[in-house]
Amino acid sequence: MKKLMLAAATLALTAGLAAAAPVRIASEGAYPPFNLVNDKGDLDGFDIAVGNEICKRAELECVWVKNDWDSILPNLKSSNYDAIMAGMSITDERKQEIDFTQNYFPPTASAYAALSADANIGDGAVVAAQTATIQASYVAESGATLLEFATPDETVAAVRNGEADAVFADKDFLEPAVVESNGELSWVGENVPLGGGIGVGVRQSDTELRDKMDAAIASMKEDGTLNGIIDAWFGEGALYYGADGQAVGKADAKITPVN
Repeated sequence: MKKLMLAAATLALTAGLAAAAPVRIASEGAYPPFNLVNDKGDLDGFDIAVGNEICKRAELECVWVKNDWDSILPNLKSSNYDAIMAGMSITDERKQEIDFTQNYFPPTASAYAALSADANIGDGAVVAAQTATIQASYVAESGATLLEFATPDETVAAVRNGEADAVFADKDFLEPAVVESNGELSWVGENVPLGGGIGVGVRQSDTELRDKMDAAIASMKEDGTLNGIIDAWFGEGALYYGADGQAVGKADAKITPVN
C-alpha cells in the first residue's frame, strides 16, 4: 500500500513538474523594431513586448531563445522551442508546416529601396532579400534575380556596396535605413502588400498553446493594449487594430498606453 501511495505521489510530482515547464519562445534579434538585442544583451523589441504580455495574460511562464532566421522554423518543428515570435508573416506556405495564432500585427506593406528612385527592380535587376521570407519568394517570381542573405542588415548592405540594385523587405524595417541615410537610399516604385499579418508560430500539434495565446491576443486587441504596444514601437504612420479587428489609422484606434 505504501509503495502504491509513493508511486502515486511520484507521478503527481512528475506531472506537476511537467506542467510547470516554461514555454520557450524563439526570436531572431536582428529585425528592429520587431526584434533586436539591446545594450544589455537581451532580446527586445515589439515581438518581445507583445510576447511578454501574451504570457502574462495566458498565465504562462515563458523564456526567450535567440535563433537565426534561416533555421528558426526547422528548430520549432524539432521541438527546440515551443513558439516563434520573430516578425513572421502568416502565409499559406508556412501554414503547411506550422500553425499560427491570429495576427498580432496587421498586414502591412513591403517596399523596395535603392540608391536611386528610378533603379530597375524588374527584369534584369538584382534584388536583395532575406532568405526564407515572403519578400524573397516575391522577388523570385518577379522576373528579377534574387540575391538572398541570412540577415536583413546584409540585404541593405548589398545595395550600398553595389552587389544588388535594390533591397525588398518590410517597409517598417527599411524605413529607418532610408530616413537616416541622408538621401543615400530612396524608395523605388509602389508599396507591395504581402502576407496575412504577423502571428505566433507554433507546432501543429500544440493546439492548447495556440488557443491560450490566441485568446490573450484577442483580449489585447479588445482593450487597446496591443495598439499601445504598436504605438510604443512604431509611432507615426503605423497601422492599428479597430473595434472589428481590422487595420485602421491611429485616429480610429483605441490605444491603451504601455508603462
